[in-house]
Amino acid sequence: MEEVKAVTKYVRISPFKLRSPVEAVKGKRVEEALNLLKFMPLKAAGIISKTLKSAVANAEHNNEMDIDTLIVKNIVVDQGPSLKRFRARARGRGARILKRTSHITVTVAETV
Repeated sequence: MEEVKAVTKYVRISPFKLRSPVEAVKGKRVEEALNLLKFMPLKAAGIISKTLKSAVANAEHNNEMDIDTLIVKNIVVDQGPSLKRFRARARGRGARILKRTSHITVTVAETV
């Protein structure tokens, strides 16, 4: 069983927010997974959907796999570098704000 993956890096959304729609999609057929993500009211769902479509395109173009037999094997969300910002606070102080980024890896495979 051959696996194909697609990686999206430095997405400006926290990994915590990206992980919630991932569990709903793992192990499902690609068509069903894309349908689920399409109707989720989350920013994260759109980002994961884009990466999944890229993995499917890689499988079709580079490895000549049949799209109808593909399943979502795994989706991994890792933390990327954080952008550090400051916000003014009382008495001349500054509070650190972390703007987190994420790396997404989607793996698809053919069902036997």
